[in-house]
Amino acid sequence: MGLTGGDRVNFLKRFFQDVVHWFRESPRLRRIFRDNSYLFSSNVLNMGLGIIQSSLSASLLGVYQFGLLGIITDSASTINNLFSFRMGELIVKYLGDHLEDQEHETAGALVKAAAMIESSFAILAFVFLYFASPLLSRLLAKDASLQPLFVFYGLIILSNLFYETAYGVVQVLGRFRGHAIVNSIQSVVTAVLIVIAFVTHGGLEMVLLAYLVGKIILGLGPVYLAIDGLNKRIGSGWWKASLRNLPHWKELLHFGLGSNFSATVNMIVRDSELLWVSFFLSPAEAGYYKVAMAINRYLLLPINPFIQTTYPEINRHVKNQEWQPLRKFLRRITTFSGAWTGAAAIGLALFGRWVILLYAGEEFLPAYGAMLILLVGYGLANTFFWNRSLLLSFGDSLYAFLTMLFAGGIKIIGAFFLVPSYGYLAEAWLFASFFVVSVALNLLRGRQRIRRGEIAFPSVPSGSETG
Repeated sequence: MGLTGGDRVNFLKRFFQDVVHWFRESPRLRRIFRDNSYLFSSNVLNMGLGIIQSSLSASLLGVYQFGLLGIITDSASTINNLFSFRMGELIVKYLGDHLEDQEHETAGALVKAAAMIESSFAILAFVFLYFASPLLSRLLAKDASLQPLFVFYGLIILSNLFYETAYGVVQVLGRFRGHAIVNSIQSVVTAVLIVIAFVTHGGLEMVLLAYLVGKIILGLGPVYLAIDGLNKRIGSGWWKASLRNLPHWKELLHFGLGSNFSATVNMIVRDSELLWVSFFLSPAEAGYYKVAMAINRYLLLPINPFIQTTYPEINRHVKNQEWQPLRKFLRRITTFSGAWTGAAAIGLALFGRWVILLYAGEEFLPAYGAMLILLVGYGLANTFFWNRSLLLSFGDSLYAFLTMLFAGGIKIIGAFFLVPSYGYLAEAWLFASFFVVSVALNLLRGRQRIRRGEIAFPSVPSGSETG
């Protein structure tokens, strides 16, 4: 039997009462939403401006050049990720503990080492891009004359020499308000430059310049916030700390290598979708696929701040062996992410064609099918956005890497057999399947690790979420 009107009203009433109760009994959850509110407000602004700038770029460039735009920008990002050691995750994992224990010398040494490693590999990444640009222009863009544009946009790598380390510090110190301001500034500047390019009938070069300027702002802003925050927390001489103060080198190396391997596989199987489409097909198909991915990402964007703000909290629960509060915390954040993702998915399924028309124009309507297919994978990953963070908190970065390698390997092999014959819709199905398999495996592993913790430490009080 269906619910009556009164039953539905009572259900909604109980739901909102539960939400209010959650907030009252959970200071940590309130803190998450306070920090998240800064990033959420920034992301709403970014989403609006991003839609405007992407829409104007698509209208200005057309399908083929819009595809080229995605190929050039994704090439730089992909190569940057190839050399990345995900220093932000290492900082979040270890810096908070040293700060809480007043181990300021160790904290300074950790940040210093992470920044040195990250900047060294960023320089290597740019050198690699420089020498690989002729091949990229011929193989992906199908136009050797575009080689200088690959190098030009590759400057974003040098502008992000310390970004991951700095943003990890920002997360640990809770300087989300400042980061939200930086995000908003770069969005406004990029949008203004895109509008200028649109009004003046600029070409691909002007659009790339706009995105480059925005990335430079986004890369340098967190560095200032991190330095300022560390100066206030542990003193302005933190960067002089000797690297000899770093304990457990083997553990740090294991975590860093695991994260780097994950970043490499992630780059190949997830962050290079447009590059695979352009490799197997053409920049035109890449243009359709770019629109399909962009619309999904914009609709699911409000959940992204939760990834950044909840990881330190998950890590704290695991460190303190607070298993029941951890389960509660995960259920609650999943409720919020699932509610938003479900609403966005329904809206996109019902009004997707009109969204494409408003976003990019009739020329891009073939992106509709790929957009709906990708929604399956993005929706699941968005709902359980914490799946990898939970494993990292247990120090299980290797397992996260293996799941990504397994699911990604199936995806890549399938692409060689299916995409040349069935086009970008096949790539969309493979990409969605990658999310389904990897997220499901990570969730099962995370559940097992929590159970093991409960068995190993049954005497540890569950505590309350008063921290």
